[in-house]
Amino acid sequence: MVVVGLRPSVFVRPVSTEEGRRLQRISRTAKDPVRLRRAIVVLMSAQGQTVKDITSLMRVGEDCVRDFIHAFNERGFDALDPKCRPRHKGYLKGQGSEPSH
Repeated sequence: MVVVGLRPSVFVRPVSTEEGRRLQRISRTAKDPVRLRRAIVVLMSAQGQTVKDITSLMRVGEDCVRDFIHAFNERGFDALDPKCRPRHKGYLKGQGSEPSH
């Protein structure tokens, strides 16, 4: 039986110990809020948090969380760069677009 309307679970690829340390370091020291947010989203996903849990805690739309995770899975740490924009237009819940940098 297939349930229509539910999106499949999305998680970041397995993260090595070194990558996990790097993500933690970025989440503590990043000065750019976009890089910080993306690192936290990836780190939370690597720790087993669901997209729904991440959206609740980070106040980021589900499509953005999914885009961040897919981007990290494809491009690694380059995807945390603020110049790499997610495909989805609705960035923060309640806002129509990503804030300018």
